[in-house]
Amino acid sequence: MVIIITGATHTGKTLLAQRLLERFKYPYLSIDHLKMGLIRSGNTDLTPEDDAELTEYLWPIVREIIKTAVENRQNLAVEGCYIPFDWRKDLGENYLSEIRFICLAMTEGYIEAHFGAVIAHSRDIEARLSENSTAQGLAEDNRNYIEGFGSRGEEIALIDGDYGAAIDALIEKISSEIGRKTD
Repeated sequence: MVIIITGATHTGKTLLAQRLLERFKYPYLSIDHLKMGLIRSGNTDLTPEDDAELTEYLWPIVREIIKTAVENRQNLAVEGCYIPFDWRKDLGENYLSEIRFICLAMTEGYIEAHFGAVIAHSRDIEARLSENSTAQGLAEDNRNYIEGFGSRGEEIALIDGDYGAAIDALIEKISSEIGRKTD
């Protein structure tokens, strides 16, 4: 099974991928690592700030990695924010049946109540060179993901209360899906 984890910045995509690695031994591909490798190697003139262009540039590469994992019956978690809203159109049913999609997003109320904690935990899994997020910017980013993926019928894992409990519930839901796949 391939698990695609996307969502707004600071929602815990990397944390969820790390937990999948720890619990199920699913390796994960960080799209941010791929992005920075391509940028630093000089294989693109794009910069980390070119979000829309990066999605267009990275998705074909990530899509083919996903297809290769499915074809080889390999488990993989792919995490990052460079997944287009219409990602399903690029994959046939033979691939889609082996993919679990998760979009993490926070409600505006959650961001307003917990912004300080969100930023305080932003370096728990990965180092961030700078942190200049605002509550308003984070809320706007989350709204964009909720509207973009929601308008295409994608399920949104909406964080509105206890963050740890929300992530644990996702892990348990994935666990039951993995169990059904192996039966």
